[in-house]
Amino acid sequence: MRLYSAEAMRATDARALELGYPSLLLMEAAGRAVAEEARQRYPQARCAAVLVGPGNNGGDGMVTARWLLSMGLSVRVFATDGHRWDAAQAKAALIAHGVKLEALSGLELESCELVIDALFGTGLKRSLAGVYAEVVNKVNAAALPVVSVDLPSGLPYTPHVRAGCTVSLGGLKYEHLFYPYREACGRVRLVEIGLPAGALESAGLPVLSTPQEMRGLLPRRAGNAHKGSVGRVLVVGGFGTYTGAPVLAALGAYRGGAGLVHLAYPEDVAIAAPLEVVRRPFHEITTAVLREVDAEAVAVGMGAGPRGQEAALAVLGLGRPTVLDADALHPEVLEAYAKQSLPIVITPHPKEASRLLPLDTAAIAEDPLAAAGMLAERYGVTVVLKGGPSVVASAGGAAVNTTGNPAMAAGGMGDVLSGVIAAFLAAGLPPFEAARLGVYLHGLAGDRLGEVGLLAHEVANALPEARAALSNGEVQPYWV
Repeated sequence: MRLYSAEAMRATDARALELGYPSLLLMEAAGRAVAEEARQRYPQARCAAVLVGPGNNGGDGMVTARWLLSMGLSVRVFATDGHRWDAAQAKAALIAHGVKLEALSGLELESCELVIDALFGTGLKRSLAGVYAEVVNKVNAAALPVVSVDLPSGLPYTPHVRAGCTVSLGGLKYEHLFYPYREACGRVRLVEIGLPAGALESAGLPVLSTPQEMRGLLPRRAGNAHKGSVGRVLVVGGFGTYTGAPVLAALGAYRGGAGLVHLAYPEDVAIAAPLEVVRRPFHEITTAVLREVDAEAVAVGMGAGPRGQEAALAVLGLGRPTVLDADALHPEVLEAYAKQSLPIVITPHPKEASRLLPLDTAAIAEDPLAAAGMLAERYGVTVVLKGGPSVVASAGGAAVNTTGNPAMAAGGMGDVLSGVIAAFLAAGLPPFEAARLGVYLHGLAGDRLGEVGLLAHEVANALPEARAALSNGEVQPYWV
């Protein structure tokens, strides 16, 4: 399943036409789907105001109005002029049912209980102004239920409609996943509108992490499995008072499915690790010291402070699949790892990523897909760029995570994540798959708890239950 830009969706529509699929059928399917979703979600509404823009999005709105009328609602359609092609035919069909179109400039919502926003969809090049901005502000001030067609009008700019529900047509778009735009979408509902499979094929677009796909990545355990056969993880970190981070990473590794977890830390640091963790205090951090541990994967950098670079370079000598996080994330470290061509996953947040790229934090947060791709290309690693949502990138492409929530904005969450990814590396998954599955399962555990005040160790402890739900096919994507 792909994530579509406005340009990619237009190309998809064009391919459908090349394959002989009538565009008017797409508009009819889109409008009907929006009407059905609006009726199901707001069954108490008796009158709907349908806001119709000048393009195909407006045509979808007029089809929606006709279907709402057939479902027993009264409709008031406020429209612009100048409709052409399919939209003009949709307009004629609506008028044939006795609906009189009113001028958008005369929008009046006092008699309505529901708004269908079909002004603009994807591909806006500038913010709305004039009558369109006035209409958007009036809709938001009315505080009525709003169903947006494909995308709340005005996104990704301000002003924009704040919808209670957005019906995404044919495929999910950037704004349906990435904050702050996602907040304006409300509940996202993805509907099929009859696009041929051949039209939807598009190499190079980011993929979405879906429950079905992530379920297929879960490592399976043999009946005679033991702690040495399901993956052993070495966590290296801790400095001064930064003692919680490596402990959380170790906990994440265990809860992520590792059979045995070792924790290496400076001997002068007081570590309160779980009883199950094998402690490995060291006087001096060297590759030789770390070689005393048998592990299939390593996570390094959590709470390592000023010794993060030293610890990461010591781990490099082990030649093991490695997760580099936090204080291990330095250009010199990644350049050294790149020379060894090891299976590596890095897990920066935007500020840490800015140390590794000629971009500031704001630019990285504004376009995380591009930033993650730049990191993957520059250093030859798999990248988990943490955010809302997190992005996973490698030389082979990018994936966007579809789990997680703002309640997970708390200290230690990233440390747990690093441990989970390391557990999947130790279980034998390639870096890109280990990163995608780790990020997805970590977010799913947070979603199942989902309250502000959530702590990182609580998410770690919820991982087994989340994994069971995923394995048993009990997880639905948020757009269903």
